[in-house]
Amino acid sequence: MNLQSPFEDTLIVIKGAGDLASGVAYRLKRSGFPVIMTELPAPSLVRRTVSYGEAVYSGETSVEGIVARRVTSPAEARQLAASQVIPVLVDPQAAAIPLLKPKVLVDAIMAKVNTGTTLHDAPLVIALGPGFTAGQDCHAVIETNRGHWLGRVIYPGGGLLGNGQAEPNSHTPGQMKGVTSDRVLRAPAAGHITPHARIGDRLAAGQLIASVNGHEIRAAFAGVLRGLLHADVPVTPGFKIGDLDPRGEVSHCFTISDKSLAIGGGVLEAILASEVAREK
Repeated sequence: MNLQSPFEDTLIVIKGAGDLASGVAYRLKRSGFPVIMTELPAPSLVRRTVSYGEAVYSGETSVEGIVARRVTSPAEARQLAASQVIPVLVDPQAAAIPLLKPKVLVDAIMAKVNTGTTLHDAPLVIALGPGFTAGQDCHAVIETNRGHWLGRVIYPGGGLLGNGQAEPNSHTPGQMKGVTSDRVLRAPAAGHITPHARIGDRLAAGQLIASVNGHEIRAAFAGVLRGLLHADVPVTPGFKIGDLDPRGEVSHCFTISDKSLAIGGGVLEAILASEVAREK
């Protein structure tokens, strides 16, 4: 990060460090903002190769040239945030927020419900996707549903329905080459997954991808394994554990998606349009 950035005093905390949150973090860090991310002790990341939350497992990870590193305290996180590295703090209850006192809080957990974020957590609170109402839970909501409204900033009274909310959860994955639900891999049983393929592998239809307690998960069609849950995460039947991409482009597994970047652009716009970024 450029230490002469005009935004060096505008600390941003992002709750969640999955692929969408990481697209936001990437855009903000590239723009000169100090960023801290929080995560669970065993985050259920599917697109792990483009998630800064992978640092929880590996200690350090890199996505498109920006490094994230696991830290053990709010003080260490604040210190590292001033560098070119994104600190990732294991903090499931977001207890560090009052200590860090960020100027901007971004709820990027993508739980489709509000898990505890309030309008008073920071001078500017931004939330991604459904489950939030601008003016009640946060100052602005970012649309996360693919389509015409993706990445737009929703203020109180705005949005497609005029209620300050993002579009409801469609429960249907985005279409890729005519494939929707079949590209999502789900656990056939409770337990932990045993991987038999790696993210970025090209798979033939019927090829074994993983198993859970002896129950096999095989490719429904030929494609590239775009995401796979870490083996440390306990799963239940039907839990999303992977993503098979029919487009067959390996580079997509290791680069931030168009959706994530669009959402990141919306967050950046909301920050720059606010008084927070202009305060000294």
